[in-house]
Amino acid sequence: MKNITKWLNDNKITEVECITSDQTGIARGKIMPTSKFIAEGGIRLPESVLLQTATGDYPDEELYYSLLDPADIDMVLKPDENAMFTVPWAQEPSAQAIHDCYDAMGNLIELAPRAVLKKVLSLYSAKGWQPIVAPEVEFYLTKRCTDPDLPLEPPVGRSGRQESGRQSFSIDAANEFDPIIEDIYDWCEDMGLDIDTVIHEEGAAQLEFNFRHGDALKLADQVFVFKRTVREAALKHKIGATFMAKPISGEPGSSMHIHQSLTDLKTGNNLFSNSDGSASTLFLNYIAGLQTYIPQMMPIFAPNVNSYRRYLPGADGNAPVNIDWGEENRTVGLRVPSAAPNARRVENRLPGADTNPYLVLAGNLLCGYLGIVNDLKPRKPVQGRSGNEADDSMPFNLEAALDAMDECQEIREILGDQFVDGFIGTRRAEYEGFKRVISSWEREYLLSAV
Repeated sequence: MKNITKWLNDNKITEVECITSDQTGIARGKIMPTSKFIAEGGIRLPESVLLQTATGDYPDEELYYSLLDPADIDMVLKPDENAMFTVPWAQEPSAQAIHDCYDAMGNLIELAPRAVLKKVLSLYSAKGWQPIVAPEVEFYLTKRCTDPDLPLEPPVGRSGRQESGRQSFSIDAANEFDPIIEDIYDWCEDMGLDIDTVIHEEGAAQLEFNFRHGDALKLADQVFVFKRTVREAALKHKIGATFMAKPISGEPGSSMHIHQSLTDLKTGNNLFSNSDGSASTLFLNYIAGLQTYIPQMMPIFAPNVNSYRRYLPGADGNAPVNIDWGEENRTVGLRVPSAAPNARRVENRLPGADTNPYLVLAGNLLCGYLGIVNDLKPRKPVQGRSGNEADDSMPFNLEAALDAMDECQEIREILGDQFVDGFIGTRRAEYEGFKRVISSWEREYLLSAV
């Protein structure tokens, strides 16, 4: 706690938000005065917060008690000195301290998303490799809407008008929201978040922020905090912000593209390139791993029932519906951008913006790792435009995706049965809640017709 205490004192912090991510990506924890935080050196929370759904529900009792102590015991949370951030929007000097979750024996708890990413990163570290990643995060700004039965609308920009039509990469359209963008940049700079470019995406009032490439755990922490930052900036400007994968009918979905490569820890060289600049065997193995295991990892890349509204085979081409790969090709799920050999990387374009940042990075890296250790070979790269037909191996609804993950023994062997069963359990619990709601589509088209 010595370094943390110095950081808190240097920043004159009076209040600390002690947080950890649940399966959905919601920040769970406690808020306390700095003096109490320093004295205690951590917090305790019920283990059950790691199985809580977005609706506040839990998996069925049989699964719940098979994964957790029936006495509903506490876990011990300890702050990571490398994951301390200010809270620029707070009224008094405050900090966000991201914690890891431990059991009574001092072991990381398997259900915690941050522990899942650490476990996958340890596989690479054991081989002397470091994954390098760069997330691209999309979201929509919207008018405030407190009635969930009403569709979302774009907010009013500086011009006093709502945006309409498609304004991809428009500078003027992005400048409509300059006040909130400036707050996001200022707050991210205050917190030390490595954001780089902002662009206006295709949808009305849809923005994308790109992160600079770097360490996977560091960037997962930053994306976790970034989502909170965007929502707070929107609240300040009396509008909404959403990272739902498909929040508005007829508009493009929001994604979280993940650029990824591997570096040799001893030499610092990009392991995806040979010394002559050509693509390495390890690079091809990695792509093959993504192609082989993405179908079983889809619940992590698309964790909510809404997530699958992005994938519309034969129609809206905004999101890929395949796991093909190709160089400088945005019609495939796995794009290899044009780059110098020391920057060779692959971009997974399938994950939605609604995914948990710890789990989406863990999922990508695990797929690639399995491709390497199993010496898998990729399909031939796609030249030209890829067809917009769904890949036969891909599950494009939540039920099928959960079944595929449930049956994948290689994912279970590495991530553990507790995590896999717990994660699937929270997704199924949310889906059961969704099925109890009668939609406006059903009332409109079936009420008098069937």
